[in-house]
Amino acid sequence: MTKTTDKPAKKTGTTAGRKTSAAGRKSKATAKAAAKTSVWRTIWSISWKLAVAMTVLVASYCIYLDQIIARKFEGQKWYLPAQVFSRSMALYPGAAVNHHQLIAELKLLGYRKVANPRQVGEFSASSTKVDIWRRPFLHPDGKQAEQRVMVEFDHQGVSRVWRISDNRELAVVHMEPVLLDRIIATDGEDRLFVPTAEMPSTLVDALLLTEDRQFFEHHGVSPLAILRALIVNISAGRTVQGGSTLTQQLAKNFFLSSERSLERKIREALMAIIIDARYSKQEILEAYLNEVYMGQDGARAVHGMGLASQFYFGRPIGELTLSQQAFLIAAIKGPSYYNPWRYEERARERRDLVLKLLMENGKISGQQYAAAADSPLGLRSKDRAVHQKLPAFFAEVRKELSQRYGGSLLKQSGIKVYTTLDPIAQEAAEKAVRDTLKQLDKNNKDLQVGMVVTDRYGAGIAAMVGDRNPAFEGFNRAGEIRRPIGSLIKPFVYVTALEKDKYTLATPLADQPITLTNGNGQTWSPQNVDKKFSGEVPMIQAFSRSMNVPTVNLGMKLGLDNVAHTLNRAGWPDRVPEYPSMLLGAVNGSPMMVAQVYQTLADGGRYRQLKAVTTVLDENNQPIEAAESSRHIAWGRGPDYLIQYAMTRVVESGTARRLGQAFPGVTLAGKTGTSNDSRDSWFAGFDERNVAAVWVGRDDNGKTSLYGSSGAMAVYRNFLGNRPPVSLRMTPVDNVVRGWFEKTTGQAMESDCANVWQLPALNESYQPARNCGKPLEWWQKLLGG
Repeated sequence: MTKTTDKPAKKTGTTAGRKTSAAGRKSKATAKAAAKTSVWRTIWSISWKLAVAMTVLVASYCIYLDQIIARKFEGQKWYLPAQVFSRSMALYPGAAVNHHQLIAELKLLGYRKVANPRQVGEFSASSTKVDIWRRPFLHPDGKQAEQRVMVEFDHQGVSRVWRISDNRELAVVHMEPVLLDRIIATDGEDRLFVPTAEMPSTLVDALLLTEDRQFFEHHGVSPLAILRALIVNISAGRTVQGGSTLTQQLAKNFFLSSERSLERKIREALMAIIIDARYSKQEILEAYLNEVYMGQDGARAVHGMGLASQFYFGRPIGELTLSQQAFLIAAIKGPSYYNPWRYEERARERRDLVLKLLMENGKISGQQYAAAADSPLGLRSKDRAVHQKLPAFFAEVRKELSQRYGGSLLKQSGIKVYTTLDPIAQEAAEKAVRDTLKQLDKNNKDLQVGMVVTDRYGAGIAAMVGDRNPAFEGFNRAGEIRRPIGSLIKPFVYVTALEKDKYTLATPLADQPITLTNGNGQTWSPQNVDKKFSGEVPMIQAFSRSMNVPTVNLGMKLGLDNVAHTLNRAGWPDRVPEYPSMLLGAVNGSPMMVAQVYQTLADGGRYRQLKAVTTVLDENNQPIEAAESSRHIAWGRGPDYLIQYAMTRVVESGTARRLGQAFPGVTLAGKTGTSNDSRDSWFAGFDERNVAAVWVGRDDNGKTSLYGSSGAMAVYRNFLGNRPPVSLRMTPVDNVVRGWFEKTTGQAMESDCANVWQLPALNESYQPARNCGKPLEWWQKLLGG
C-alpha cells in the first residue's frame, strides 16, 4: 500500500514541477512583454513630449520671426537717403537762359535728342527753338504733369514758350531739377524707391521668368525648384543653379547674411513661408524690386531697380529700352561678374539670355528680340557722374539744414531737399578754376582758390568751389578763409556818398597826399598804385581806376562809422573795424561774404540772405517748416543804379578792361581787388544772371605777384567763356536821370555847354546851371534871366 501511494505522489510532483517551470517561462515572457511595452511607452511618452516641445519651440521661433518680419514690413522697410536736387530751371518770356544753356541742361537731365519727340524724355532743336517732351516730376510747389512744349529764343534769352498740344502760350514752364546726390546717414546703402506700378511690365516679366517662374503658385518655398536645383548641381559636380524663390531671396537680403549654412537656409525658408502667408504677392514683389543688390558704386551699395537704372544708364527706369531692362535682370545673378564696364561681352550674353526667355514665353516678339539683342547696352558715359562731387556746396547745404531745420533732419527717411545749385554754372566754375590755376602755375606755385556764384534774381548759391581741385573734400576756401578783401570794399564807400544829394558821379574828389594817425600814434599815408597825385579827380574816374587816395579822402569825409554801417547793411556778418585802412579793404572776409554784399549791389540795394536750400519735403511730400531767411532794403534803387553804372565803367575802361575786351558788346559790372604785397587777388562782378566772387592766393599767405585783374578776374573771365554771359539790361530807375556835368568842376550843366559829359544822377542831385554857369549880364537880370 505504501508503494502504491508513493508512485502517484512522485508523478504528481513531476507534473507540478513542469507546471511550475511553464509558469516561470510564462511569467518571464510576460515580464519581457511588459518591459518591452514599458520601453515603447517610455519612448512614446518622451517622443510626444519632445514633439510638443519642438512644436512649441518652432512655433515660438516662428512667432519671433513673425515679429521681426512685421516690424520690417509694416514699419519703415528701408531708410531712404535724403535726395538732394538742383534748382528747377524756369523757362518764361524774358528768362536769362539762352539756346545753348537749355540744351546743356537737357543733356544733363538725360534727355535724348531726336528728329521729332515721340515720348517723354526726348527733345529736338533748331537754331532758335527747342521742342521738349518734358517728364512728369515732383516740384516743390506740387506734381508737374508731362507735357510737350516749344521754347523760342532771341538774342536776350527766352522770347516765347507755348504748349504744342493746344498752341497755348505759357507764363512759365519748369524743367525737372537734377538729382545731385543722396545724403546717406545710416547703413551706407543707396536706394531710390520706385513703386511696381511705375516699373516697365517687361522688366517684371523678365524677373519672374529668370528668377522664379512659380512665384504666384508657391507659398514662399518651392520644393520642386529645390529638387531640380539639387539634381542639376549633382550632375554638374558644382553649384550651378539655386533653388531659392524670390521670397527666400528677399528674406535673405532683408534679414540674413550671405553665409552658406544649413541653419541659415532653414531660417530663410521659415521666413519666406511667413512672409508669403502675411503679405500679398504684389507687396513681396515690390519689396524685392527695391531691395535687390545691383552693384557697387565705390563705397556705396546700389540697391533696387530704380537706383540701378540711374547707376547704369543715367535715366529713370520708366524710360529704359527693352535691352536695358533685360540687362538689369541679367545683373541680379552677379553684379560684379556681369559688370558691363569691365566685362561687356559677358554682360551682353547674359542680357541676350534674358531676352530669349522673354521671347520663348511670348512676352516679346521675335522682331523685338532681334532688335534688342542687336543693340548696344546703352550705358551712361563714365564722364556723367551718378552723384555730383560738390564738397563745398554740400557743406553749405548741411550747415543750412542744421541752422534752419534742426540737426536731426537728415535722420528722417525719404526727405527731399531742393537747392539753388545751377549744375551748368557749377560745371563752368569748376572748369574755369582748373584751367586758370593750371595756367597761373607757370609763374606762381601753390596757388589756391575760392569761388562763389549766386543767382542774381533768386539770391541763391548757384555754384561753389572751395579748392583748386573742386572734388577735394577738405578745407573750403569759398566759405572758411578770412583774407583782406582789398579794393572790393570801395563800392560801399562810394554808395555811402551817392545816397547823399550833394554827391554825384561827377563830384571832384581830392587826390592829394594825406597822413592819418591812429589811436596809438602810428601814422599812415595811403598811396595810389602809380605813386602819383592828380590834385582832383571825378568820382567816376577815381572809382573805375580804383584810386586809393581819393577813396580815403572821401571815406574820411563820410565817416568811418557810416561806411562800416553801409557794409553791414549789405549783409557783411562781422563787425567792421573802424580805422582808416578799412577804406582800402583791411577787412578780412571770404568769397561767400563778398558774394553776399555784391548780391545786394546787383539786386537793386535789396539785401536777401544767400541760401543754398529753397524747400524740404518730408516722405509724404509735404513741406517742412523752416526758419525764414532775413531780408531788408539796404539802400535805395537810385544810388544802387549809380554804383552799378560805375562798375560797368570799371569793365569798359577801368581796372577790369581786359574783361570787357574779352566780351565786346556785352555789358558787365565788376570790381578788382588786391591786398598788400599782392598776397590776395580778388574779383567780384555780375552779368544779368549771376553774381560771382573769386579769391586767388596761397594758403601760407605768401606773395603771389598777382593783381585782382591778373588772378581772380582771369578765373571769372574763363567762367564766362564756359557759360556765355547775358548782358546787363540796366533798366532805368524812376528817380535817376541822364545829366550833363562839367568835367573839371562836376557842376551840373545844360547839354549844350562846353566841356561836359553825360552821367546818370539822382533827380534831386541834378540841378543844371543856366547859361552854362556864366555870370548873367545886367540886361539879362533886368529881363529876368
